[in-house]
Amino acid sequence: MLRAMLDLDIYTIDLFVIGLLLLFVTLGSGLISRLPVSFALIYLTVGVTLGPYGFNVIQVKPDAEFLERLTEFVVLISLFSCGLKMNRRLNAGAWRSTIRLIGFLMPISIFAIAAIAHWVLKMEWGPSILLGGILAPTDPVLASEVQLAHTEDQDELRFGLTSEGGLNDALAFPFVYFGIHWLEKGNDWQSWFQGWVAVDLLWAIAAGLVMGIVVARVIVWIDVKLKTFSPVDEVMEDFIALSIILLTYSLTEFVYGYGFMAVFVAGMVAQRSYDNPEKPHDQLEFSERIEKLTEVATILILGSLLRVQAMWTHRNEALLVGGLLLFVIRPVGAWISTIGGGYRSATRWLFGWFGVRGVGSIYYLCYAFGHGLKDTLGERIAWITYITIVLSVILHGTSTTPIMNAYNKYIGSRRKKVKAPTNIEQS
Repeated sequence: MLRAMLDLDIYTIDLFVIGLLLLFVTLGSGLISRLPVSFALIYLTVGVTLGPYGFNVIQVKPDAEFLERLTEFVVLISLFSCGLKMNRRLNAGAWRSTIRLIGFLMPISIFAIAAIAHWVLKMEWGPSILLGGILAPTDPVLASEVQLAHTEDQDELRFGLTSEGGLNDALAFPFVYFGIHWLEKGNDWQSWFQGWVAVDLLWAIAAGLVMGIVVARVIVWIDVKLKTFSPVDEVMEDFIALSIILLTYSLTEFVYGYGFMAVFVAGMVAQRSYDNPEKPHDQLEFSERIEKLTEVATILILGSLLRVQAMWTHRNEALLVGGLLLFVIRPVGAWISTIGGGYRSATRWLFGWFGVRGVGSIYYLCYAFGHGLKDTLGERIAWITYITIVLSVILHGTSTTPIMNAYNKYIGSRRKKVKAPTNIEQS
């Protein structure tokens, strides 16, 4: 039977394996969610097993452009889902966690990584900041287990991690562009720095914010108005969410804005624009299904791309950067960023631990490869990124379930203690 399978077309075998994997994770999702194993860790393990070191079934050798487009699409879907979950009023007090994690923690992470790359790994400042921009953003795709489950969830930890994942994938872009400009034009700051500030920093962020609001509002308005004349087919209705994502992203990119930011904002706008509360809920379910499916493909490919020799060659600098990022930079940076915020100690430490790296970093890496990153430097940055992601998938994949279970019990016990005196007084 094995010989007969080997004679089959590889593509057919790939379809069989993917179908079997989807069946396994779907039927076993209830059990898997209670185990200290994430779905991403399962996909990564299967990808390695089916790669050249295992059964050699996955023989896809995607180039940087293919991976960039695949990861770009996955991140877009995830960002829209994050936006749909945002349930706070738009004021500084309600978004204090987001402001601290984006405004303080992300720059701390970027420049700490850049400092290590420059002073320890002896990279120039441009590539060092590029590496910081690639690795600093937390991933909205692989971090779904610690994000808001629905719009009614008011937990501060999950809100902060969800909003951080939704925004930092866009706000890391200026630093990625900084590194790319340095690669293209070197130390001649006068030729590109002012343009970087004006276009890549100020204009792109402002355009992303405005386009996310405008495009989403227009599409929702058209959707609502047209339904008064002709109802939309129920099977096709959920594709409105996909149209919001694609139109918002493409139109924002046309005006040189950050499409990632625009899509996250569009999710927030869509969630607030429909009179029917079920509509955003249906869009969220639809988006999350697409996200889960594309996540499988992305992590399987990542697992199949891992090479022992390359990982061994770059192990020291990758473990240095990845280890310091996950165990020192992120936790200490989160603690510093949340000083005076009135958070519980457990919440502050968990902000630090749940800095999941994943699909977003792969996207930024592939984007850099398409814009000047190459040769030995490109290989170094690539394997530092890959190994850091693998570390994150393993560490966070095995720790998320037990830590969040303990956190939920802790929060539950705190709420009972707060409610107990009130119940006594009423009785």
